[in-house]
Amino acid sequence: MTDPTDSTRHRLLVSLPDLGDRNFDQTVVYMIEHDDEGALGLVLNRPSETTVAEHVCAAEVSVVEPSVFFVGGPVGVGGMLALGRRQADVELRNARALAGPLVLVDIERLMEDDVDGVDGVRFFTGYSGWGPGQLDAELADGVWNVMDAGPDDVLCAEPEDLWRLVLRRQGGRLASIGLYPEDPNLN
Repeated sequence: MTDPTDSTRHRLLVSLPDLGDRNFDQTVVYMIEHDDEGALGLVLNRPSETTVAEHVCAAEVSVVEPSVFFVGGPVGVGGMLALGRRQADVELRNARALAGPLVLVDIERLMEDDVDGVDGVRFFTGYSGWGPGQLDAELADGVWNVMDAGPDDVLCAEPEDLWRLVLRRQGGRLASIGLYPEDPNLN
């Protein structure tokens, strides 16, 4: 990636409907980083059945509904990352500003109840990672559609519908991809 304007940082990667990789079929990935050293993102629409309350006790910060762990990708499963929503007019402590109201929350500090300026978090186990040039090659091959994130996409309340919603609001060919059946064998 030679041109920094080609970065997908703070944007969405929206997969093709039948990508052939069960980790990313019909996924929406929020990109946290993308530069010459590689890329890192979180799958936004793979909620698990494991509730956050079963494993995490962070009393001062509320969990964004649905309050389950999300599978952020196939890398580092078992580790945790947390995205949150920034509080207006409150200085951030132990959270890094991303785009708009989004923040990346320091998990260790969150567990110690030492985070300020965040009014809701979503927990992810694992992440999506690409080595140098790997994502750029996938983009050149047309594996991903790159789109701007809407204000409610990253911490949406109905993540199972996110892939279709993001595609359908694009219009044209992309909107028609959003009509892809859940199971094409039943079509």
